[in-house]
Formats: sequence, structure tokens, C-alpha cells
Amino acid sequence: MSRSHVLLVEDDHHLREVTADALRDSGIDVVEAANGVQALAAMRGELPCLVLLDLMMPVMDGWEMARRMAADPVLAQVPICVVSAVASQAPPEASEVLSKPASLASLLAVVRKHRP
Repeated sequence: MSRSHVLLVEDDHHLREVTADALRDSGIDVVEAANGVQALAAMRGELPCLVLLDLMMPVMDGWEMARRMAADPVLAQVPICVVSAVASQAPPEASEVLSKPASLASLLAVVRKHRP
């Protein structure tokens, strides 16, 4: 998979599936993760051009994942777009913030801004 893929980190299976399908239908390569642990592991294989990150998740939440990304010199280069019901509490590492439910148009605009 090319560096142009997006990493979608969302614990709600249905929402993750619907969002990933919509992005794929728009020509975006998507890798999915249900929590921060899975997402960090996925990024060890190949870096995405953007992380779409939910904040409230089990195992490892979005705040902790953002902190861990910021502490890693390689992962810190990957932009984060928080997509959350608590978007007002987005971590400072987030370069973009969208409130749930985010429209497909909003998601695509952010993805297109960060794709090579």
C-alpha cells in the first residue's frame, strides 16, 4: 500500500465500516484500526498520509495515541485529524478537528489536503 493511504481509527465497528467504505468509494485507500494499540501497530508497517482519529476508545484512547505519536520522531510527522463527539477536547497534536457526525464532504476535504 502506498504512503497515500489513510488510517481510520474508530472503535465503533459499524461507523468504521461505513466511513471506510465511503472513503474507498471515493478512491481513498484505507487501513482500519479499532483502537490506538492496533493503529500504532499498523503504522509500524507503513506510514499513512493521515490518521483519522476517534478520541473515546477502549484499550488505548485517542489522547494517548496522539501523545505516543508525538513522542516518536517518525510517527510525529503523520498529521492527525480528530473525528470525535468530544472534538472540543482534541489533543494539541491534532492538525485538524471534525465533530461527529462528520460529513463525507468534510472528511474528503481533510484527506485531500493531506494526500501527496
